[in-house]
Amino acid sequence: MQNKVNKPSAQKGNKKLIYIFTVIILAAVILVMVIPTNNQAPEPPREETKKPPVQKEGEVYFADTAGVSKIKIDVEIADTDYDRSLGLMYREGMSELQGMLFVFPYEDRLSFWMKNTIMPLDMIFINSKREIVTIHKNTTPYSEQSYPASAPAQYVVEVVAGFCDRHNITTGDKVFWR
Repeated sequence: MQNKVNKPSAQKGNKKLIYIFTVIILAAVILVMVIPTNNQAPEPPREETKKPPVQKEGEVYFADTAGVSKIKIDVEIADTDYDRSLGLMYREGMSELQGMLFVFPYEDRLSFWMKNTIMPLDMIFINSKREIVTIHKNTTPYSEQSYPASAPAQYVVEVVAGFCDRHNITTGDKVFWR
């Protein structure tokens, strides 16, 4: 009697080895793609996360303590939780006479940061009597440093860095809007 070689059984074994080998190669490729290979700084925001320029939704007027007008700017208004949390993040710039007015429901100890904010800003904290209580000038882009108000505030206006110095905006000045 002769021994017969079972060819279909040998083919099944080869297919099984090829399948296992393919799975191992795919797993290695996926690991290489998923595991970070360096400690580079985070990428700047992608095009789809960048926000449009400031949209005019109102006007803010700055005046001295006697009510004498200093300057008027156009503002976008952030009066919802979502808009206030997003603020000027991802904006690439704005003009000298633009800004953002943050409106809170009540006066409180407010604090802002610059996370994901590309441009340096002046932050102007305003109380419920519409008097400037704190100014933080030339804040640091992308910083998670806290910029708190020195007294309770209900409103904040953010403008380009240097605005307060160029237009002599100081603590105690009055702020009006419509």
